[in-house]
Amino acid sequence: MGLLFVQSLRGPKVFKCKHCKVVSASSDAIVSKDFRGRHGRAYLFDSVVNVSFGPNEDRHLMTGWHTVNDIYCICCQQLLGWRYVS
Repeated sequence: MGLLFVQSLRGPKVFKCKHCKVVSASSDAIVSKDFRGRHGRAYLFDSVVNVSFGPNEDRHLMTGWHTVNDIYCICCQQLLGWRYVS
């Protein structure tokens, strides 16, 4: 499949995959902490690294219907969250 390229981030606080500990975002990239996910508190980031995206899906969220796609860890393929497409 090829060599996996993993980007690193510097900073006082970084967010990591809870399964393989690969870095996915910096605390500087947080746009909002006022989100709630299915399993509790959620953050909105303006940029992430070391992730892959699933296919676009239409989902009914608390604010209505949105097109989103799931975000997976590039290393272990665990689900990290989702992003708004439109």
